[in-house]
Amino acid sequence: MNFDDVVLGRRSIRAFKQQQVARGVIEEVIALATRAPSSMNSQPWHLHVLTGEPLDRIRAENTERMLTGVPPSKESRGTGSYEGDHRNRQVEIAVQLFQAMGIARDDKDKRQDWILRGFRQFDAPVSIVVTYDRVLREGDIAQFDCGALVNGLVNAAWSRGLGCVVNSQGIMHSPVVREHAGIPEDQVIMICVAMGYPDESFPANAVVSRRRPVDEVATFVGFTEATGQAH
Repeated sequence: MNFDDVVLGRRSIRAFKQQQVARGVIEEVIALATRAPSSMNSQPWHLHVLTGEPLDRIRAENTERMLTGVPPSKESRGTGSYEGDHRNRQVEIAVQLFQAMGIARDDKDKRQDWILRGFRQFDAPVSIVVTYDRVLREGDIAQFDCGALVNGLVNAAWSRGLGCVVNSQGIMHSPVVREHAGIPEDQVIMICVAMGYPDESFPANAVVSRRRPVDEVATFVGFTEATGQAH
């Protein structure tokens, strides 16, 4: 694929074939992703790549805690509830996904099942837990750098025929992840990425989220109206 094909073709994958992903392919993906820019080349990230029994244990304990009402214990800070345009875009993609899956607004069982899929990291054969060095926690730059890495990760995976979904539910109970992934205390758990070969028969995998147009996102300053050139 060329760059445009990867970026325009990639979408979030929420169901995977139960097919193992070769370690060599994952290493290729990571090698590409780590070309992401970072502040002063600090490269603050660490990737913990999980599969098999350790990942299954995380899934099981994560789900059990959610079902029994244990409060979340994420190490990364969230934004709370979205409002305004941010909330509207959140609702828009949820409606698309639920329509694709045939989940009615009042179908509590199917909605609950959908939530649990997230806590199981969508049953992906691979989970990559992204962490960064704790000494950098007080600033915002390390998290920004990790975001650049994750963008590279999902695009590189797509170029190799793999699908991903960036998944905060999978690290909702960070102590569980830390224990079973063997993550040292000097690292902060930021996010995880579920990865595997897409199950094309799963309706939600065909959903493409709408993106804001350039003229809504970007403000151009110093360009002439006629030519678009600086003057």
